[in-house]
Amino acid sequence: MKITPADLKQVLVFQNATDDDLRLILKNSITRLIEEGGFVFFQGDHAPYLYILTSGQVKLMQSNPNGQQVNLRTIYPWQMFGALGAVRQEATYPASAQTLEDSTVLAIESTFLHEMIQTRPQIAFDLMTLMTTYIQEMQTRYRELATERVEQRVANALLRLAAQVGIRSTRETIIELSFSRQDVAEMTGTTLYTVSRLLSEWERKGVIETGRERIKIINPHELVRISDGTEK
Repeated sequence: MKITPADLKQVLVFQNATDDDLRLILKNSITRLIEEGGFVFFQGDHAPYLYILTSGQVKLMQSNPNGQQVNLRTIYPWQMFGALGAVRQEATYPASAQTLEDSTVLAIESTFLHEMIQTRPQIAFDLMTLMTTYIQEMQTRYRELATERVEQRVANALLRLAAQVGIRSTRETIIELSFSRQDVAEMTGTTLYTVSRLLSEWERKGVIETGRERIKIINPHELVRISDGTEK
């Protein structure tokens, strides 16, 4: 797939960039194809590149010294990730990036974008907006872990996924899962057993239906009540 300046306009950080800037970025970028389950980068590695996902899905996950993993967020096409090196030259990747399906990424040298933002305030501002969005997301996730019951966290995770990748019909939302129940457990700081138990319970109550790599939300209002802690 040939990427054009118009394609890059879909990236938040480049939405106000000029066509000349976008052509320069494409000229100084590399396309990488990564099979399902492959890694774009590893936590703790030096960050010489930042990435734009052009197809597929990628999960950002962080591990502690005991090997326990937390899924920080899922990346979808035309989102930028791994950009800390463009802000701080000695930066390392704070998380690992693993593909959830066959994916294509555009790799841009961190030093190249660092030099660009010195003279292009519109790109610098949009990069700051992206970083602020990530901080707000992490604050929300921390609040959920600190104050909400596990069923609320799982319901919130499903609602976020529905907003991001859900396929809506008149009354139902289908979330096509290219990630596993273990991934949902890592998103919500719980166990695979707990996620499986909750999904089975909600299916019995008619809130959702589960199938092969998908969840259909039958009763979104009840799922919202669960996420709010006001379920019947």
